[in-house]
Amino acid sequence: MNCACDQGILIPYEAGLSQLIASANPIKSTQTIALQDALGRVLAYDITSSINVPPVANSAMDGYAMKAAEVELGKAYKVSQRITAGQQPQTLEAGTLARLFTGCQLPLGADSVIMQEEVRVSANGEVTLAQLPSLGDHIRPRGQDVETGTIVAKAGQKISPQLMGVLASIGMDKVKVLRKLKVAVINTGDELVMPGQACGHGKIFNSNLFTLTGLLQSLGCDVVASGIVIDTPASTRVALLAAAAEADVVITSGGVSVGEEDHVKNTVQELGQLDLWRLAIKPGKPLAFGRIRHTPFIGLPGNPSAVLVTFLMLARPYLMTMQGQSHVTPMSFKVKAAFEQHKPSTRTEFMRVQLSMNNSELEAHINATQSSGALSSAVLAQGLMVAPASSLWKQGDMLEFMPFSELGAV
Repeated sequence: MNCACDQGILIPYEAGLSQLIASANPIKSTQTIALQDALGRVLAYDITSSINVPPVANSAMDGYAMKAAEVELGKAYKVSQRITAGQQPQTLEAGTLARLFTGCQLPLGADSVIMQEEVRVSANGEVTLAQLPSLGDHIRPRGQDVETGTIVAKAGQKISPQLMGVLASIGMDKVKVLRKLKVAVINTGDELVMPGQACGHGKIFNSNLFTLTGLLQSLGCDVVASGIVIDTPASTRVALLAAAAEADVVITSGGVSVGEEDHVKNTVQELGQLDLWRLAIKPGKPLAFGRIRHTPFIGLPGNPSAVLVTFLMLARPYLMTMQGQSHVTPMSFKVKAAFEQHKPSTRTEFMRVQLSMNNSELEAHINATQSSGALSSAVLAQGLMVAPASSLWKQGDMLEFMPFSELGAV
């Protein structure tokens, strides 16, 4: 099946991204796993706390608990009990203090805590206050962190170390998550050899497999490496069909441009359909999207930096949507450009930039080469600076910056 994109029109980046995300069907199958194994997984349901955290009021300091209305300066007070962590305290005796430590349960009858640094203790153990406490001082109330009935996490939320701690604090040892997405990676090209093999005349090492494997693993996907496919229609057809039968998504690098040896695009059209081809972006114009039989297909360009950029800006949000993640838009902020653009581009540009401080201001420097074949500049960069199509700017103008840490490329 042919698509309208065969007419040679470049599709704007924003339109292409919207089409990809709208086409993503989140996986539905779930599994229950141990909380300690849940980092990076996607929650399958909302989680509501059945308890208060903390379950009872407790002290935020090492010090002394008292009833604020009963104490005054200059008077010595008896310490009627000593409360340690995990101990059930007795009701506070009227006119006395209770010695306690950070995290200890507050005794019934006490309504404030004074720090141990703000008292004087006599030789016989009596305590004199150096200042008067206010009602509620240094007390963590019941449910201060989490109240019973609070939704602490929502379906589609990616589990972070912080969330693991919160779930443990409400007593959870297992959690229901969406299963991992299985992604097949195919690299095409007669020129490719694997690292560790002899790299003869006219050959290059297959770097794209390792870039894509790292990016997919950072997303929590299971990667099926289908190997290098030679540039023939028959080999391409066999590899695509096998990958589509095994994986949830097929991602290729190379073979989607207009060269005589670029067979991926035509083969996808033969086996399924092509919905998107050629975007107005730089690098990465020949990106393709469609289906092989019923399996989603994303065809990335072959140049290493184009693979990185198109994955981060297009394939990644698509895969995150398929994973069931509710938030797929990376955080970005404005940074001063330390370079300028005199000639407008017809495409949205994603430039690898390095950040530095200049007079207490953050500014971005463009790397020496922005060639789509040069990947080492991305190692030196801290992220991508975005220049909309047809834009011009001068040095000192503010442009949008997306950190690699927000894009999962760290």
